[in-house]
Amino acid sequence: IKENSLLPSLPLSSQPGPPQVRHYIKSLPPFIKLHSPATVFSCTTSTIHLNEKATMQNLNDRLASYLDKVRSLEAANAKLEKQIREYYEQKGPAAERDYSNYWAIINDLKDKIAAATIGNANILLQIDNSKLAADDFKTKYEHELMMRQSVEADIANLRRLLDQTTLTKADLEMQIEGLQDELAYLKKNHAEELAALRSQLTGTVNVEVDAAPQQDLNKILDEVRAQYEAITDKHRRDQESWFNEKEVAISTETIQTSKTEIGDLRRTLQGLEIELQSQLRALENTLAETENRYSAMLAGYQNTINMLEAELANMRASIEQQGQDYKMLLDIKTRLEQEIATYRSLLETEDCHGNCITFWEVGYGVAEMYVM
Repeated sequence: IKENSLLPSLPLSSQPGPPQVRHYIKSLPPFIKLHSPATVFSCTTSTIHLNEKATMQNLNDRLASYLDKVRSLEAANAKLEKQIREYYEQKGPAAERDYSNYWAIINDLKDKIAAATIGNANILLQIDNSKLAADDFKTKYEHELMMRQSVEADIANLRRLLDQTTLTKADLEMQIEGLQDELAYLKKNHAEELAALRSQLTGTVNVEVDAAPQQDLNKILDEVRAQYEAITDKHRRDQESWFNEKEVAISTETIQTSKTEIGDLRRTLQGLEIELQSQLRALENTLAETENRYSAMLAGYQNTINMLEAELANMRASIEQQGQDYKMLLDIKTRLEQEIATYRSLLETEDCHGNCITFWEVGYGVAEMYVM
């Protein structure tokens, strides 16, 4: 809109634009008056006759200074944009980084952890199987222990029976000695009685010649009766002695048989004890070897798990640090974008200053201004 007429001037506080524009407008010569945005500012030829060249020179100098300022701001803006672009090229956003290597390591660690977990499960299963086998061996051991206790009880009973048999044997031996003494005494008495009878018989024969027959016959019958009674007693004692000897022989044979059986039982018990001790030592050695082997395996797996957990913790810490770096870079980016937006708004404001007041033409005696 081009106007050559002088319009009523607006007060400075009601003029449009930011404070820089108002200051720039305030610095204009007093004979140039700005009006509403839709009007054209003009000056009368009668006002600028004497100061025309000086005023135009002043305005041109101000315009050149403003353009230099705009160019310096554009150069600074370009420099900042270049620095921002280089910064993003060197340290791009964390979202654009390639984490494929890290994911491969993480997947490898996950596979190792899964394999270690499976290995631990297998080890626990083997430990359970070993515990079951140990329980089975323990049951067998308890059974063998019960058998051993039963055999020991039988041996104790046999020992008591042996003691009783020994006492019985000693008693029988004493009885035998007493009977032998009695037998010797009886034999001695019998010999004495025989000698007496013989002497009596001899005396009787001698008497028969001198005495009456009837009296001698009765005496002889009494003596014969006494002799046969003595013989009967002797046979009875002999039978009793024979019976006692047989009884002692049978008792001795029984004792010998019991001793033989006890010896066999002792040898069997010793063999069972030796076999049981061998089995116990073998089982204890096997159990100790199994425990040592699985303890070593568990220690190795535990070390592997600890190492993998440490690597995983380091990886998590690295990822968290990268996340924090990404957040920090994102904040820096946001602040830079805000600063860039501020610079752009300032540049647009400065561009608006240049577009709103531009001196296009200076005529003879008239300064014409265009308001865009």
